[in-house]
Amino acid sequence: MNQQVKQIFKTIDGKHMGVYETVAEAIEQSAIAQIRFQGECSLDARNRIIAAIRQAILDCAGSLGEMAVEESGLGRVDHKIAKNQLAATATPGTECLQTHAISSDDGLTIEERSPFGLIGAVTPVTNEVPTIVSNAISMIAGGNAVVFNVHPSAKMTSAVAIDRINRAVIAEGGPADLVTMVKEPTLDTLQEIAKAPEVRLLVGTGGPGLVNALLRSGKKAIGAGAGNPPVVVDETADIELAAASIVAGASFDNNLLCIGEKEVFVVEQQADALIGAMKKSRAYLLTPAQAQQVTDLVLTADQDDETAKACSFGMEREYHLRKEWVGQDAAKILTAIGVDHSEPVDLLIFEALVNNPFVQLEQMMPVLPIVRCRDFSQAMTYAVDAEHGNRHSACIYSNNVNNVTTFAKRIGTTVFTQNGPTLVGLGYGGAGTTSFTIAGPTGEGITTARDFTRVRRFAIAQGGNRII
Repeated sequence: MNQQVKQIFKTIDGKHMGVYETVAEAIEQSAIAQIRFQGECSLDARNRIIAAIRQAILDCAGSLGEMAVEESGLGRVDHKIAKNQLAATATPGTECLQTHAISSDDGLTIEERSPFGLIGAVTPVTNEVPTIVSNAISMIAGGNAVVFNVHPSAKMTSAVAIDRINRAVIAEGGPADLVTMVKEPTLDTLQEIAKAPEVRLLVGTGGPGLVNALLRSGKKAIGAGAGNPPVVVDETADIELAAASIVAGASFDNNLLCIGEKEVFVVEQQADALIGAMKKSRAYLLTPAQAQQVTDLVLTADQDDETAKACSFGMEREYHLRKEWVGQDAAKILTAIGVDHSEPVDLLIFEALVNNPFVQLEQMMPVLPIVRCRDFSQAMTYAVDAEHGNRHSACIYSNNVNNVTTFAKRIGTTVFTQNGPTLVGLGYGGAGTTSFTIAGPTGEGITTARDFTRVRRFAIAQGGNRII
């Protein structure tokens, strides 16, 4: 850990603003802050506060990226930094909150977006800072405050991010504690947050177990759940483009993102060319024997303390991820199976059958199975099955409009990209905004400030002028 990161761990005055010992304290302070925020801060003030948050995170995006890898042991520093910058710059703000007016001879009705108040939110270890930043910007834009139950393996990094957000809010005249967290997050503290009467909305970014738990709370919940994004490559695809893009997407932050490409289905006539082009883009082709070694190394059929609960945890799968290999570098995996390599390696690829565990399980590491398919129809069928109805993300490389539209309709995912990595669907290298809470299970999709508000109808009657 370098000196700058060591210093930022300590923060300016030795205390993280917004971080509390108990859930009760965090909730009390955030609830007070939200009332002040709603009553005292105009829309212009809200926009200034959001701009300050963006700049504050950009100023320490590098240090937060280093810190995240240091604390959790997952992913790549350069990509952590990129995600922090994306969350800070591409998360939309108050522009999502449009007022709707209805007028007639009988009067005027205005429908506007109103805050829920205090929101309880859960964040994952895979996207620790960007989820906090993206959620905080959207929720504050909607006039809310938020108390986070962060992932325990990223609690220090999360605390620093929340500290920086609070300092930015205060610097622009906003109240302290619009964003808070409990210092030692656990499942018990999550239950406390979910049951607290002050918390009006629950937001969870994680697996189906988390989403189901929030839905059972009896409160409105927004759940961002599992993903096992497939890639289809048909006979019309630009192979050089497809190869470079797939490697870039599947290796990004060592494939920790639920949106990342997890398996490839390529038509037979393009398979050899695709694999050859991927090797030129820093992918290492495993032999069948090496692929089995990797499987034995990083997967297990046993449920024990070393099993990582992936976003797909809870589904009836035989294999599970070994915790110590989640989010690790491709080169580290190669070294562990005894493969000497001199060239840089970002991604491990291998040919697989459709029932291979790497195809069916949402792995969170830079290991990508490639399945040869008879034709586009078979590739599409395999892809839809492998996505398991998560309706999260999918990708196709094709210049055939019929194939693209047919696949898009069949798979029905929230994010669907053509001729580019799934990340472009979140504004990374593509048009549009970003969010690190992709709510497929509860239907909101790419969440914005609008999703963290409720409709308030204000009706003005015509009164005594109406003639009966």
